[in-house]
Amino acid sequence: MLYHLLEYIAQICPDCPGVNLHKFISFRAGAAMIISLTISLLFGGHIIKFLKALQIGETVRDLGLAGQKEKEGTPTMGGVIIIMAILIPFLLMSDLLNMYSLVMILVTTWLGIIGFTDDYIKVFRKDKDGLAGKFKILGQVVLGLIVGIVMFNSDDLRIRMDYQVAEEKEYVEAIQQPKNPDSDKTDVKATLTNVPFFKNYVLDYSILLKPIFPGPDNQEKRQKWAWIIFIPMVILIVTAVSNAANLTDGIDGLATGVSSIIGATLGILAYVSSNAITADYLHIMHLPDAGELVVFSACFLGACIGFFWYNSFPAQIFMGDTGSLTIGGVIAAVAILIRMEWLIPILCGIFVAENLSVMIQVSYFKYTRKKYGEGRRIFKMSPLHHHYQKLGMHESKIVSRFLIIGVLLAVLTLISLKIR
Repeated sequence: MLYHLLEYIAQICPDCPGVNLHKFISFRAGAAMIISLTISLLFGGHIIKFLKALQIGETVRDLGLAGQKEKEGTPTMGGVIIIMAILIPFLLMSDLLNMYSLVMILVTTWLGIIGFTDDYIKVFRKDKDGLAGKFKILGQVVLGLIVGIVMFNSDDLRIRMDYQVAEEKEYVEAIQQPKNPDSDKTDVKATLTNVPFFKNYVLDYSILLKPIFPGPDNQEKRQKWAWIIFIPMVILIVTAVSNAANLTDGIDGLATGVSSIIGATLGILAYVSSNAITADYLHIMHLPDAGELVVFSACFLGACIGFFWYNSFPAQIFMGDTGSLTIGGVIAAVAILIRMEWLIPILCGIFVAENLSVMIQVSYFKYTRKKYGEGRRIFKMSPLHHHYQKLGMHESKIVSRFLIIGVLLAVLTLISLKIR
């Protein structure tokens, strides 16, 4: 909104001082982060008091963990703070006519509603199971379906590449003639993505249909039917990362801190992808309109850091599913939109480890119960952070060490752009 207001002022008063600042992604991202931090820090305390007045407290199951019962009654549904701190500055500082902006507003709102519904049922209806798992999964699947369809069909989510390469690959439907005779670039719409650790190589999901449509003459047909591979892939990533973030939110400050690191890294990746010079230098795909995702990542980072102020040990508030489902889905959506989804296992390594620990624990328990008549465990408890609690490690130390690992994973993600 503020972006469009400044754009209007720039048209009627082009010589007014500072009127063109909104054209710089760095300025808008910085301003958005300041607004986001201010909202979460200023309003966070008031929201905590309001939730306490409503007696919206966490019901804690006794899992035999040290300090666990002391958390009983701590306000939950704090994800509302995160969502406010993301959406308000983003609505103010982003180009709302940009398709990337619209997709991220949809993702944040959609998952926020699902998480809020789950928390509402738990808190107000006193149903500890919350929203039925099948409905949560259905909501995530539908969202992934929408994001996948938009990415597959929208002309606004385009990739800029050499005209000759586009012509050779027969991206026929999406090719736009260069805007001027001196340009060797063109914009294409295709199911392409960056592949880490490989120089000058991108993956075209349509190639996976080669066994069905073999031969060079079927290239156009493979691109037409690439949605069969691409859309389920988007659904899988959105659902998996969203639920993995939900599992990670088990001790004070862990999910928020890890998400802050991931959000900052995604902002850098979005910036280099949207900048023609850096994208060309790093040999990654240039996404000319993806700069709005830098602004969004700044809002996300500010919201997570601001919430961490209240959520670090000892937590004054929990984010609940309102926050955890949202931050996971947001991370997945940004990674997919900037065509960096193959970096998720590295960047979101903490989420992956937490998710795998649950899957391994459950699978091994069922296997040993069937084989020996008694279920056995690999971890003392899952998700992984509870395993370390059972070993006697204080949760603040667990969070600190997980954050250090998160920083290492973020650095590895960024240097993967050069290790090619």
